[in-house]
Amino acid sequence: MTLRIVAWSTGNVGRHVLAGIDAHPDLELVGLFVSSPEKAGRDAGELAGLGCSLGVKATQDAGSLLELGPDCIVHSAMADNRLGEALADLERFLTAGINVVSSGPVFLQYPAPGDPMAAPLDRAAKEAGVSLWVNGVDPGFANDTLALVLTGISERIDEVRCLEILNYATYNQPMVLFDLMGFAQPMDHVPMLLQPGVLTMAWGSVVRQIAAGLGIELDSIEERSERVAAPADIEIDAGTVPAGTVAGLHFEVRGIQGGRPVVVLEHVTRLHDDLAPTWPQPAGQGCYRVVVTGEPNYTLDLQLLGSDGDHNTAGLKATAMRLVNAVPAVVAARPGLLTALDLPMVAGRGLLS
Repeated sequence: MTLRIVAWSTGNVGRHVLAGIDAHPDLELVGLFVSSPEKAGRDAGELAGLGCSLGVKATQDAGSLLELGPDCIVHSAMADNRLGEALADLERFLTAGINVVSSGPVFLQYPAPGDPMAAPLDRAAKEAGVSLWVNGVDPGFANDTLALVLTGISERIDEVRCLEILNYATYNQPMVLFDLMGFAQPMDHVPMLLQPGVLTMAWGSVVRQIAAGLGIELDSIEERSERVAAPADIEIDAGTVPAGTVAGLHFEVRGIQGGRPVVVLEHVTRLHDDLAPTWPQPAGQGCYRVVVTGEPNYTLDLQLLGSDGDHNTAGLKATAMRLVNAVPAVVAARPGLLTALDLPMVAGRGLLS
């Protein structure tokens, strides 16, 4: 059965969502929402950079798209800097009786028990008989399915550590890099991401979900971070990073049990490969790494590289395809807010060229 899909946004992830829907044999694009007037009226294929027409025109009329009654909305609009608006959008979709897969807000990947922001969405979905699933690559596949599958060949587990080790120089998203993460800012500036509790709000879901998958209870979640400065001006796709300002970020979100970390989410983000040589180094141009310490010890590196030669392109595509390829499973799932633990294995069914 072909599922009718509305795509919501054509940003860094959204344009790859369009390509993924077009490539999937079980999905049909029937509508496209855009937030900018200059994109309205343009064909989805053009906005996705596919070099062909998909026969669907972008619109800013959200109501008309809901009236189409699609089977699912693939929502990839930025949520980090518009949390309330994003939550309201998701609740509106669910109340209209439409299943949703979304790249954010990321805490919905595995919300804390009784989370007051998640509860209305779960209730709306159950009342309408539809499902909501929030995921991506990180938070998402690289630290839920990938990590938990690897633990399935363990005899004993002492610690599960999930790392993202990437150079963000080609990630052209100034708001995320400069405002949220604090790159190109003075070393004493505390950006939104490093405000107390924000790391845990964003990636605590990862730590809690792995713990749940392992059947353990955490005593607490802790966070730590460190930064390094640019030794000279660094030119990146998003702009200039002046010498002496933040150019490298290393943080951990640690799930603690019995006084020691047992589940750790770690990020190593550089804007130049030579920065902070003592921090963990990637495999290839960039990677997601899972390290299971115990008996035996395992290290699994997922290297990323797009066909354009850029690892950041691959990361954006991975986020988009994680959502698109899961649509049939989410539509078939029980109503309510879902996590990766609720879905069967999602494979690239029908995608072999």
